[in-house]
Amino acid sequence: MIPFFAQRKKTLLALLLWISVYSFSCSGSDGEGNTKISEAMAPATEKVMVPSAIVQERKMASAEEIMKRKQVPVLCYHHIRDPKPGQSETFRSYSVSPAQFAEQMKALHDSGYQTILPDQLYNYLAYGDPLPEKPVMLTFDDTDGEQYTIGAKEMDKYGFKGVFFIMTISINKPRYMSKEELKDLAQNGHAIESHTWDHKNVKKYDETDFENQLMKPKKTIEDITGKSAAYFAYPYGIWDNNAIELLKKADFKLAFILSTKRDSANPLYTVRRMIVPGTWSTQGMMKAMKKTFE
Repeated sequence: MIPFFAQRKKTLLALLLWISVYSFSCSGSDGEGNTKISEAMAPATEKVMVPSAIVQERKMASAEEIMKRKQVPVLCYHHIRDPKPGQSETFRSYSVSPAQFAEQMKALHDSGYQTILPDQLYNYLAYGDPLPEKPVMLTFDDTDGEQYTIGAKEMDKYGFKGVFFIMTISINKPRYMSKEELKDLAQNGHAIESHTWDHKNVKKYDETDFENQLMKPKKTIEDITGKSAAYFAYPYGIWDNNAIELLKKADFKLAFILSTKRDSANPLYTVRRMIVPGTWSTQGMMKAMKKTFE
């Protein structure tokens, strides 16, 4: 006869062995000998990790599909300042007064428009991601200081965010934005993107310009903001197929022209914008925007 305590010891060992076998069968293996906890046994707050190998890549839309998507209004601003007596008509075509800019921002807000940033536009065009019901993009070229002191402050009233295309040669120069201002814009949700080093026409690029006009400015902006700079605005809105290939090589995802015709083969690199001149009333600007991007 087995003594009482020996019998209890034998029973306890058998119970422990059964629990061990049961736990192993519930956990399973990852196929490489590594035990893993089953979803049923895992704590309720634990996230179940999906192996990256089975995550499917999103399929990008074809150029034809992108061309069929409804265009998003993209406004382009340069100077935000009052014209001086005798100022040329050319200046007025690239400039709005602070009062005009304030009135236009209020009109957009009151009409229900919501600003979007380049990542949203890219995902909409390339993958069909949804946008707000009335999207608009506000862009600013050439690094002018009043875009920070007046433009951004006015947009803040409505929670608007803008896209600032920077000539890196002008950073920290008088009347232009400083590194600190650009960093502040980025930290507050605005996009800081590339407009070349010194505004050189892309059709006149030589063998040094890929590095000097595209790669170095891109890195300068990324070093200042700590964020990717994957979007580009052509100086003067001028582009050609060679420039598009250079932009692709430099890992830019979208490039912006002005109000000219898009390239049906490369719609992501010929996104249209509309310059807002100081000669328009706010009502005229709103009408022109709707007509241009209908």
